[in-house]
Amino acid sequence: MSNSKSSLTSPSVITDFKEITKMRLALSVVFSSIAGYLLGVDTVDYKTLILLAFGGYFMVGASNAFNQIIEKDLDALMDRTKNRPIPAGRMSVTTAFIIASIFTLAGIIILYTINKQTAMFGAISIFLYTCVYTPLKTKTPLSVFVGAIPGAIPFMLGWVAATDDFGIEPGTLFALQFFWQFPHFWAIGWFLFEDYKKGGFFMLPTGKQDKGTAVQTIMYTIWTIIVSIIPVFGFTGRLELSIVAAVIVFVIGLWMLYFAIRLFKKMTEKAAKQLMLVSVSYITLVQIVYVIDKFIR
Repeated sequence: MSNSKSSLTSPSVITDFKEITKMRLALSVVFSSIAGYLLGVDTVDYKTLILLAFGGYFMVGASNAFNQIIEKDLDALMDRTKNRPIPAGRMSVTTAFIIASIFTLAGIIILYTINKQTAMFGAISIFLYTCVYTPLKTKTPLSVFVGAIPGAIPFMLGWVAATDDFGIEPGTLFALQFFWQFPHFWAIGWFLFEDYKKGGFFMLPTGKQDKGTAVQTIMYTIWTIIVSIIPVFGFTGRLELSIVAAVIVFVIGLWMLYFAIRLFKKMTEKAAKQLMLVSVSYITLVQIVYVIDKFIR
């Protein structure tokens, strides 16, 4: 009997660990950081790349664990989050706090071994996510604006890790991922509107699933597209984009814009979910095109 019990609990411990650190989200952030690093570097240093991957993972894992500690009572109210380790009672707040603290220290120390600026931006990201974005989520839709800052840091962080320099290039990468997050977040806020309402979260810019929110989603998608092709014009320093790559990136942007306009026309949760899925593919594809373009140019 004890054998079957241990075999049942060990996968759930791993699952809970993945859940408290939001492994899938953390890995997508690591992907962004690595893309930024490859764009900034002259010759790839695999040691730095591995450090960046682990440092980035710890950083996001820490932010997510702190977030779930703070929101444990609200998470218990929402269908989407009530089965998370803390509200479901599978993990104590103390355990989660220890994980979050270890991850914070490990993340900042690892990033510090790359360079000081990388560690600084990593620390800013954890602070903003945990201490500003998380408490604001129940107060104002402006929380999305604040949350977009730590959310946009990873792409830029990779460049800073590669060059130990913050300039126009990582600034452009930051802007691209910053603007992208609005249509992405608002699409999530739209199709999870009723569930978010149970927890008292205000994620949509107008507070409602209305034309105003849909119009702003379209506007920020257009801003994202504009920023994504800026490097082709040659004034973003070492961050360059060939005409072919710019056209591809622009077309991918139009694909996302199509779904943003579709949300405006349909005003349904299904349309919002489709936009969210397309937005995830969009940012990944754009980063891949940027990196491939650099190495074949």
